[in-house]
Amino acid sequence: MRIDKYLWSVRYYKTRSIATKACKKGQVKVNGAAVKPSREVYPTDKIELRKDQIVYQLTVNDLPPNRVGAKLVDIYRTDTTPKSAFEAKELLKYSKDYYRKKGTGRPTKKDRRDIDDYIDDDE
Repeated sequence: MRIDKYLWSVRYYKTRSIATKACKKGQVKVNGAAVKPSREVYPTDKIELRKDQIVYQLTVNDLPPNRVGAKLVDIYRTDTTPKSAFEAKELLKYSKDYYRKKGTGRPTKKDRRDIDDYIDDDE
């Protein structure tokens, strides 16, 4: 089975064309090597894919006949992604929210609009 079709059928990508684009960008590796979308996948292959700033690591157990339901995905793959990858994404989310403290530095465009709305309401 092709790697793009496999990633689509085990629900890592919503469409097969998105899986194909990810392979072309080099975000998918099989056994440590970047692959083209047409690369064949076999049981016991190790796949690494980068999606949403997380590097997922999985092992192919079996090849599904077609796209499978979410409850049946674990039959066809073993997810070996370390927990630290998910924790790093949580920290990244928090760092974006607090890039600067309120009232320090130059106002952003949103801050300026809020100030203008506040001034217009008083008049």
